[in-house]
Amino acid sequence: MGVRSRLGALFKGPEEFDLTSGGIGKPLFFLSMPIVVTNLFQTAYNLADTFWLGQYSTDALAAISFAFPMVFLLISLGMGISVAGSVLVAQYTGAGEEREAEYAASQTVTFAVTASVLLGGIGYFLVEDFLGLMGASDDVLPLASSYMEVISLGLLFMFGFAVFISLMRGYGDTITPMLVMFGSVVLNIVLDPFLIFGWGPFPRLGIEGAAIATVFSRALALFVGLAIMFRGTRGVEINLRDMAPDFTYLRRLLRIGLPASVEGTGRALSMNLLLFIVALFPDAVVAAYGIGTRVFSVVFLPAIAVARGVETMTGQNIGAAKPDRADRAAGLAATVLFAVLTGAGVLVWLLAAPIADVFTTDPAVVDIAAGFLRYVALTFGFIGIMRAYTGSFRGAGKTLTAAAISVLMLGLVRFPIAWVAAGEIGETGIWLSFAVSNVVGAAVAYAWYRRGTWREGDLTESRVDLDDPSTSTSAGGD
Repeated sequence: MGVRSRLGALFKGPEEFDLTSGGIGKPLFFLSMPIVVTNLFQTAYNLADTFWLGQYSTDALAAISFAFPMVFLLISLGMGISVAGSVLVAQYTGAGEEREAEYAASQTVTFAVTASVLLGGIGYFLVEDFLGLMGASDDVLPLASSYMEVISLGLLFMFGFAVFISLMRGYGDTITPMLVMFGSVVLNIVLDPFLIFGWGPFPRLGIEGAAIATVFSRALALFVGLAIMFRGTRGVEINLRDMAPDFTYLRRLLRIGLPASVEGTGRALSMNLLLFIVALFPDAVVAAYGIGTRVFSVVFLPAIAVARGVETMTGQNIGAAKPDRADRAAGLAATVLFAVLTGAGVLVWLLAAPIADVFTTDPAVVDIAAGFLRYVALTFGFIGIMRAYTGSFRGAGKTLTAAAISVLMLGLVRFPIAWVAAGEIGETGIWLSFAVSNVVGAAVAYAWYRRGTWREGDLTESRVDLDDPSTSTSAGGD
């Protein structure tokens, strides 16, 4: 009972707090905390794959490093539909339009399945060309291709589970996805060595075994998520009668979701473009870059989680016609994240060398990685500001604004500075591009948010009259 009571004190479901009334800090905390844990589970899964493949062979480890940007790119291309679904579910939930929220969720699942099948098919046939373009060596290319072929065929399950998380978050339930993610990650970690090394009755599949473990665990998680949503006992409910493709509704999903896909795809492409610049330097610099970006991915977990919480709170309060409350939530999140991440940045600045030393025994790599961390660490807080306000933009349905800020930060500030400065002052120019773009991104997001153009969400334009027999949606009505 002691453990259960402590967990209950830390994680509260949407039935225990109201996102549209009362205080701001407590519901935002309880909404965001499970997202932090969910992201940590995802990180644990990535580390487990890296560990087991590292034990298998160096080429397999290099192959998964090449495969990850392609996985990220495929999911980013389709993520707009899940973002749109989350935004609409949040807004309709805040407005008390339960039937509309169900319809939005059901249509999101339908078109997400369609998009994932199409993207998976395209990815399957373009795997080798893409990885070759990325510079995979002759030894690594076959391994990376076999891994990505399995992932592409199973993209439906990976993307479908992400949609489940988004729809539940839009409703305000972040605990259920956390628990399902936990089961999925444990299963993946357990399956990895059996399928990679051929333990027991399993064949020795190598890197393909890691991909199969990932797809299988995500497939099982998706089936659990669908069962939860069809039952409707926790979070938003979906119904078969609402899942017939409604192409009028698809246009609404695309209007909100397409900019979110552009934002995610822009992030994925920026990762790959920066790799081209980094690859011009010696291997020690490439290794240091990898260490730095891994550290950043862990440090920024709270910012990502809180931004998702702000997205949901903004959506529900826009739906409830309470934009001032949404404004307060974004402001509080920006302030807290700036303080927390700045504190984390100070610690990383002070402990840069010991942190780098955890990842490598090469003194040259430690020295370069420590320099990278020190250049960027004191700007961590600005990432918190940008994430908080872009999360609020997305929650209001202004995904184009969020995408524009991201593209500005990555494509017009970070990449050009890295390209030019790297030629003038070496790898330090790349580190400097991260620091400058973090500050510029925060300043632009704050200034844009203060204009107040986010206050009118997309709820009215996206509403469907489910009781009107003349509409296409009535065919599956109550």
